[in-house]
Amino acid sequence: MSPIKIAIFASGSGTNAENIVRYFKDSTLCRVDLILSNKNDAYVLERARQLGVESFVFSAHELGETDIVNDLLDKKGIDYIILAGFLLKIPNNLLANFPSKIINIHPALLPSYGGKGMYGMNVHKAVVEAGEKESGITIHLVDEHYDNGKILFRAVCPVYPGETPDSLAEKIHVLEYDHYPKVIEKFLMDISK
Repeated sequence: MSPIKIAIFASGSGTNAENIVRYFKDSTLCRVDLILSNKNDAYVLERARQLGVESFVFSAHELGETDIVNDLLDKKGIDYIILAGFLLKIPNNLLANFPSKIINIHPALLPSYGGKGMYGMNVHKAVVEAGEKESGITIHLVDEHYDNGKILFRAVCPVYPGETPDSLAEKIHVLEYDHYPKVIEKFLMDISK
């Protein structure tokens, strides 16, 4: 059986994207064939170049109002999409082309601290300001609503008194790097059976 082809969508630095590419580098199950970004200055594009993965940049208009992205994914034979710090809402045309085949990671315990504008440090700041005792990550399938689809996995970490958004972000990154590739792998193995 040929490997499952993955495309990663990212808007920023791309540390999770790089982690996923490296994790699956020698995998017979799947491989990352494409990294896409909505920002032409996103560092993830430099990571893609260094990792030898083809990249593509598109605008919000091209994603939501045209079939440019869908057509590229079809041409490349992409089977699944992984969101790794991707900040745009996934449009209906992409959801229709990849039903239950788009996975996202969120840096909080959904359904809390999800929704429009809840990403990165915004999430950690809100969690700390609310005096929460724990936070974590949620890995889920993507549907037509922000941070809403079927939950595949959660990991929890404590939020200590005196915690800052920066210190919480560090803990969340550790959870992301440790769990995201493994959850993707398990999901793909389960659906391949």
